[in-house]
Amino acid sequence: MPKTLIILNPHAAGGLAGRLWQQIEPLLWQNLGDLVIAVTEKPDEVPLHLDKAYESGLTRVISIGGDGTNHALVNGLARLNEEYPDGPRMVYGILPVGTGRDWARSQGIPLNPEEAAHWIATAEPRPTDIGLLTYDHRREHFLNIASAGLSGEIDRRVNQTQVRRPWTFLKATVATLLTHTAQAVQVTVDDEQWYEGDAYLVAVANGTTFGHGMKIAPDARVDDGLFDVVLIEGMPRLEAVAALRRLYDASHLTHPGVHLRRGQQVRITSPIHSLGLDLDGEHAEGNNLTFTVRPGLLPILS
Repeated sequence: MPKTLIILNPHAAGGLAGRLWQQIEPLLWQNLGDLVIAVTEKPDEVPLHLDKAYESGLTRVISIGGDGTNHALVNGLARLNEEYPDGPRMVYGILPVGTGRDWARSQGIPLNPEEAAHWIATAEPRPTDIGLLTYDHRREHFLNIASAGLSGEIDRRVNQTQVRRPWTFLKATVATLLTHTAQAVQVTVDDEQWYEGDAYLVAVANGTTFGHGMKIAPDARVDDGLFDVVLIEGMPRLEAVAALRRLYDASHLTHPGVHLRRGQQVRITSPIHSLGLDLDGEHAEGNNLTFTVRPGLLPILS
């Protein structure tokens, strides 16, 4: 069995990643064979580890870290697969850490650490779409969901919380809805004008779920070459808060203020302000946003 690179941030999720590693390390050695362990503390350390791995012929990478580590991994692995289209493909595996774990839930990855360690030993790489966001002379890939609007403020609130609980995302969402003003946006899907007006949120979804169980795009697929684009238009704040519960059973799609469209490319602009952004749990801000699906770019263990 080929070697596997483990990217470990032991401080992620308030130290949970380090405790998880101590629990499952013997199982991973037993189930995966030879391991190379790269311990990181900062996301910007990840690309160097990946470059060294690729140069040595090591192409299977498993993450034990938080949103920042995983975001850096998705971007680093996508870069290598872009740069070497005729070479061996980098393969990505995720062992869920933290409170959200929405990708794991949606993809059937066990949440129990020991079960996940056994599961990943038999998981096979599956070509998986990822998203590319270009904005303000920047370029960022994302795996699950990228969104513009109030999600940027929600991210900021969540990331400032020292100890995260299962209800942290919900609490931050309600607090943001009570203070956030819907912003004027123009949204184009596959070069066709789709929406112009005030919106709380535009979610560009490759996966189905974010925010610890919010099923924003319940029918999205990670291998169909399309985004599911969900837009929540401006409405009275209390109406928005009351409708929030619908995100958990996916009934929000029947609300008259919620719109769904599928496409390969999405452009979002705001004529007045820059937009808050959430990229797989990472906060950013920008304008003139272009989201493009990259079909099958990253094989993921599943």
